[in-house]
Amino acid sequence: QVQLVESGGGLVQPGGSLRLSCATSGFTLDYYAIGWFRQAPGKKREGVSCISFSEGRTYYAESVKGRFTMSRDNAKNTVYLQMNDLKPEDTAVYYCAADPSHYLISLLPRDFTFWGPGTQVTVSS
Repeated sequence: QVQLVESGGGLVQPGGSLRLSCATSGFTLDYYAIGWFRQAPGKKREGVSCISFSEGRTYYAESVKGRFTMSRDNAKNTVYLQMNDLKPEDTAVYYCAADPSHYLISLLPRDFTFWGPGTQVTVSS
């Protein structure tokens, strides 16, 4: 069955970097859309980045463009989110999500079917 597990979260100072990993299993990565989302306390879950592997295209929220980069390692069935120049407002629980849509282009949580448990990212001095 489809399973996703995030890792790589932690505490980092403003301006620092973190690399999140999403280990996947139970499906062929190329046939699913994968997204990164985040949710801060008291706020709604928001989309960060999405990749449609059939298209090989990535999409980013305006708030992270130029700072975050999404990528994949097919051999490891793993998706990554490289986060640079982190800011306090990036503090949130980060989730990896998947949907069996080859060409899904969306940063809406409701469009994704399967979710990992999340990993905490805290940006603070």
